[in-house]
Amino acid sequence: MGAQLRQIRRRIRSVQSTKKITKAMEMIAASQIRRAQQAMKRSLPYARQITQAIEDITSQASSIDHPLLDERADPSSAAVLVITSDRGLCGAYNSNILRHAEQLVARLANEGKEAKTYVTGRKGESYFRFRRRDIEDSWEGFSERPSYDDAKEVADAMIRSFTEGEVDEIHVVYTHFESALVQRPEARRMVPMEIEEHEREEGTENHYIFEPEPIAILDALLPRYVEARVFTSLLEAAASEHAARQRAMSAASDNAEDLITNLTRVANQARQTEITTEIMEIIGASEALSQTGSEL
Repeated sequence: MGAQLRQIRRRIRSVQSTKKITKAMEMIAASQIRRAQQAMKRSLPYARQITQAIEDITSQASSIDHPLLDERADPSSAAVLVITSDRGLCGAYNSNILRHAEQLVARLANEGKEAKTYVTGRKGESYFRFRRRDIEDSWEGFSERPSYDDAKEVADAMIRSFTEGEVDEIHVVYTHFESALVQRPEARRMVPMEIEEHEREEGTENHYIFEPEPIAILDALLPRYVEARVFTSLLEAAASEHAARQRAMSAASDNAEDLITNLTRVANQARQTEITTEIMEIIGASEALSQTGSEL
């Protein structure tokens, strides 16, 4: 019985150590969520303004033909950027985004388009490599804190593939961050760019004289637009990853606490059984001695 009690106590100490680690990781993830949210807020004005500028140009300059705007006839292939994490311990974060990417690939296949996969994050790369799926390009090492240079490198690779005619569309699959409690996987088409018409209040229309020509301005702005979209997607995915990791570590800490409570109860029962057994042995020995003494 003593060996069993020692084993239970060793398990309790092991679980207590694990709980300390998961609690620390939960606190770290919580602080990183705030940092990621701040980065998202800083990136929004730039993305909003560059999108508005492109919409203003296309709405006021008629008959603009640009590769990043025009739908290609009979598109046969599409680049799909899948944004995953470099590390695990974030619950169903990666499995949800990969499932959403598979659904997009299946939908593109039904439309007669071959999906060419681009991946950020070690988890996504491992997923496709394990299934012997071709990957056009992959990047890793910045899923938790992406920089604009990282986004530019990713965007440049896909824009190059598009302008050289290797793909006819560019899609991104990432996790949209709504709050620390709500994140959801999304798939969006970035190229060709879908111009959204916004109603303006009367008297607020912008009128421009273009210098240089609108097509030259778009040549400069549209690649920056794709970079901004990729950067925003990376930032949202990073915030979502931290939020998922915080929840996963919180759940792990709660489970560890429950396990410690159960093991402590079992240890107390084992200790009580051991004490009762020792008492019974003492009582039995005492009775045996008493009987022996009376016989003498």
